[in-house]
Amino acid sequence: MGESRVIVVGAGPAGLASAAELERRGVSVTVLDRANAVASSWRGRYDRLRLNSSRPFSKLPGERYVRGTPIFPSRDQVVSYLEGYAKRNRIDVRLGTRLERIDRGGHGWLLHTSAGLLTADQVIVAAGYEHTPIMPDWPGRDRFQKPFMHAGDYRNPDPFNAADVLVVGPGCSGMEIAYDLAENGAGRVRLAVRTPPNIILRDPAGPLLANIMRRLPPRWGDALINRVRAKKIGDLTEFGLPVPEEGVFSRLKRLSVAPAIVDMEVIEAIREGRIEIVAAVESLDETGVTLADGSRIEPGAVIAATGYRPGLEPLVGHLGVLNDRGAPHVPQGQEAAPGLRFVGYRPLPAHIGHMGREGKRAAREIAHTMSRTASVRALAMGRRPQAART
Repeated sequence: MGESRVIVVGAGPAGLASAAELERRGVSVTVLDRANAVASSWRGRYDRLRLNSSRPFSKLPGERYVRGTPIFPSRDQVVSYLEGYAKRNRIDVRLGTRLERIDRGGHGWLLHTSAGLLTADQVIVAAGYEHTPIMPDWPGRDRFQKPFMHAGDYRNPDPFNAADVLVVGPGCSGMEIAYDLAENGAGRVRLAVRTPPNIILRDPAGPLLANIMRRLPPRWGDALINRVRAKKIGDLTEFGLPVPEEGVFSRLKRLSVAPAIVDMEVIEAIREGRIEIVAAVESLDETGVTLADGSRIEPGAVIAATGYRPGLEPLVGHLGVLNDRGAPHVPQGQEAAPGLRFVGYRPLPAHIGHMGREGKRAAREIAHTMSRTASVRALAMGRRPQAART
């Protein structure tokens, strides 16, 4: 059995920021991650990925990106940034350690891991909001005999040269993957849409404006964004993408569903027919796909850009800390249960920057709690308590 006062689960932006802020306050912390390198989720995303939010709004506490980084950092630049952050802050990361379950134990927590049982007074779960791929259980999917993958397994268009590809899901990843294919050699690209997305153009000042507007009543923010969309993007109804009835901020508040943030080149590809919008997928058979409008197509490959879920149920589902969507009831670094916090589970504009602030809040509260506990113990033993750094 191992013992640690504080354990952070996940060596991505949220976990690294939380650990660094704890160390700055004099609190020793151990970070666990199932992968063999930090920032493993970022390493596994598609090659052309760039941040949707601009560089100034996407940094962690106390660390800027290196000089010369573009305004929208690439996947590899984000990975390099997080690697450097972990090294410069001398974070103790135990890689290759999979967390299997968290249980209450005495006055703290028991963590069942692939390396054995660990105990901790305080635990921060920061394993990632987009952790586990969602693969729809379409009828006939197991019979489909052509290439089929989740967007999380897509890297680049090379395997799809001259192919007829159906991308399912019009979020950020789905639209960008469809454009990547259309621009780089796929023979035909179709994008299946069930619910029309709210679309926002990638803009350096976007996170600032979005964070201002999300403090307004949702219907006000929705109306403003729709005006911007009408002016900058125009009406896409004839191409299969009408403005949805539920606006950006209403949907974000109700379902935690973010808008599709893309570049104008993606919109142009849709207008030019290089990305064809089709109805939602209803079922598959050995060679084809039946769509919601009754039509049937026979793509050469299907890529399901159908999102992710937190995947927290095996770890903490028995603790009563999750909502009906499997996300934490208290997702912003505050206590969900005594000594248990979640960081990085609320999707907001400039998510990396928000994760850093949540990690800072969690670290501040943990340092305060541990300092107070140490003072009580010292007084009980007749010693003068020493001040802790906060």
